[in-house]
Amino acid sequence: MPFILAHIIQWLLNYRYVVLFPLMIVEGPIATVVAGFLTSIGTMNVFIAYAVIIAGDLTGDSLYYLAGRKGGEQFVARWGKYIGINASRAQAIKKLFDAHGGKTLMIGKISHGIGSIFLVGAGLSKMPYGRFLFFNLIASIFKSLALLLIGFYFGQAIIKINHVFEFVSAITISIVIAGVIVYLNITQSKKEPVPHDQP
Repeated sequence: MPFILAHIIQWLLNYRYVVLFPLMIVEGPIATVVAGFLTSIGTMNVFIAYAVIIAGDLTGDSLYYLAGRKGGEQFVARWGKYIGINASRAQAIKKLFDAHGGKTLMIGKISHGIGSIFLVGAGLSKMPYGRFLFFNLIASIFKSLALLLIGFYFGQAIIKINHVFEFVSAITISIVIAGVIVYLNITQSKKEPVPHDQP
């Protein structure tokens, strides 16, 4: 990852906003932090960078959404392993979207390391694209701003940020998976009929 990070820094130094947009699609969080660092030293304009970051973030998220909506179970079966989703996990997330679409999307979006799973899940559940875009935009505004400020104020420690991402990602995945399991167990127990005593 340090190798990739070094390239991202070099690309942004050389091409700035032109390369920032596609980088947001493939390496959003890291690119945002690097952009924040470059705005702190005057290499990039913070307002332009912020606008490009959100635009690129929404574009990448929309691609995940379309993959889930158009690809469906076939996409999960073929490509799901690359983003950490399988058939059972897809069904669990789909149930969450059916019950709490907007809330589920925003929680998944701000959770580092598992956002793509929820974006695909929104597509699988056939969430209306306008609604998807609305909640995704709200989450992106706050998440992107937070990451941009991290890069702006703590850019000198930018290499260490990547290790923080890896740690947060592992913790987040564990918490969300446990939460989904508990939620499904509770809803399933409510649906089971209560047995009556035999006379």
